[in-house]
Amino acid sequence: MKINLAAFAHGFARERLRAGGFFVDATAGNGHDTEFLAEIAGTAGRVDAFDVQPEALEATRERLERSGLSGRVSLHLCGHENMAERLGSARLGTADAVFFNLGYLPRSDRRVKTRAETTLRALDAAWALLAPGGFISLTVYARHEGGFEESAQVDAWLEKMRGNGDAELFLCGAHNPVEPWWAGVVKRARGAGPA
Repeated sequence: MKINLAAFAHGFARERLRAGGFFVDATAGNGHDTEFLAEIAGTAGRVDAFDVQPEALEATRERLERSGLSGRVSLHLCGHENMAERLGSARLGTADAVFFNLGYLPRSDRRVKTRAETTLRALDAAWALLAPGGFISLTVYARHEGGFEESAQVDAWLEKMRGNGDAELFLCGAHNPVEPWWAGVVKRARGAGPA
């Protein structure tokens, strides 16, 4: 039975996020996660969404306008590895959630995709943005050139975070070169130690 990873990720987030929060969509794509985060953020919250493809940001903008949520979101034509720099030092340690969907934009040029080297830098940037108790939602699609390498390097990053006691890790789905998988990475408060 196939698991709907987007629904799983949104369920994980609904249990943890509250209106008025600060959320980041590191890979806006067609705007599904951006819209979801904007709904939760409410009028007092803030969402920043990033993508390197103008057509992705335009699709996201249109989705937000249709749902009446565009006033809650700032869109950035920028690689996710630069999100912390783009948001500025005042935002470090303040994000409640950062969402990633790794792979390529459906129905677009498959040559434009996330890559291991920029994704690892983006994960470090997301970690710097997260407040203690905040989390990264990470959906990994590996069925593209370079996807398995990216998946393996993301897995190694997750294990490092769990191994040094900085993170609590939740996993869903098969982790192999064929099937997508998801991880929720919760940032522990300093000195919290393993659960």
